Amino acid sequence: MSAGYNKNSFFNGGREEPLKGGKDEEDEAWDVYADFNNAGPRYSSAFTPANSSGYQQLPTPQTPVALETLDTNGTKVEMVTVPAMGAEWSKDEMKNMTKRGRKEKKAEERKEFWTAWRRDQRGLCGKYFTRRVLVFFMFGLVVVIGVVLAFTIPRVPKFAFNSSSPMAPATGAWANAVPIGFSHAPANFSFPAFAALQLDTTSNFLPLRFTSLTADVFDINSDRQVGTGDLGKRVIPARGFPKILLPLNITYSSANDSDVTWRGWYDACKNRAIYPDGKRTPLKFRLVLDMTILGLPGHQKATAQITDADCPIELPINAA
Repeated sequence: MSAGYNKNSFFNGGREEPLKGGKDEEDEAWDVYADFNNAGPRYSSAFTPANSSGYQQLPTPQTPVALETLDTNGTKVEMVTVPAMGAEWSKDEMKNMTKRGRKEKKAEERKEFWTAWRRDQRGLCGKYFTRRVLVFFMFGLVVVIGVVLAFTIPRVPKFAFNSSSPMAPATGAWANAVPIGFSHAPANFSFPAFAALQLDTTSNFLPLRFTSLTADVFDINSDRQVGTGDLGKRVIPARGFPKILLPLNITYSSANDSDVTWRGWYDACKNRAIYPDGKRTPLKFRLVLDMTILGLPGHQKATAQITDADCPIELPINAA
């Protein structure tokens, strides 16, 4: 034995067997499910060739081969570090995504559209309806509208009394619609009649449609109203001189028989036999017409007067 380090050079302090290893030095526990879930090697040799050693070595995993990038010439391409990318959208793109940005973009597009149209660089509908074409179109449209209105807009006709019999006697149902009579006390008179009128519709190209036609009768000497009239609805032919009979309700009353208006109408309606020449005093009255015509706004006015009308009735010779 050498004088170096040996068994006899140290004090025997106790057992020399190695201590039991730690948890990490223990063998892996046996997995009973390994044969069925392919989680480990097969311990059963029922369906595999028998191995005398009782151990089946697992295949050693292969280290993946590093893939190299080659260019078209077969030279290796060195990959360099690419710097991190910035924001995905720019500020302008982010602004265009907002509601305000979209409105501004549409306004700018409209401005560009009208600028190009004013310069005659484009039309309202693609290449059609340029500014020059629109000017000619609008001019033609105005001309057409003017011509159509000239033929279709109605004109207020002119009214005149029939020269032979301005005030005609009432006939038919209208003759019995108003009582006939002159009274001294109280002073009044009433009778039905027709105003024989002639209209001038030569300025109209389409028939006139009266939705209403009324009249007020005034005595010319006293300017007192002595009657009313109403024709109602009527269609009058155009381009001519049609005649109409306007029903009149002549009614007037005063305080006494010395009234100028009452006296004038009473003298005009006396019996002809009282006068030596058979000529009665003529009636003098004015007719103020109020009408509404289809196609014209509001109420239209017209006036006609006569100074030599014959009274349509004749009082008995013994009427006081």
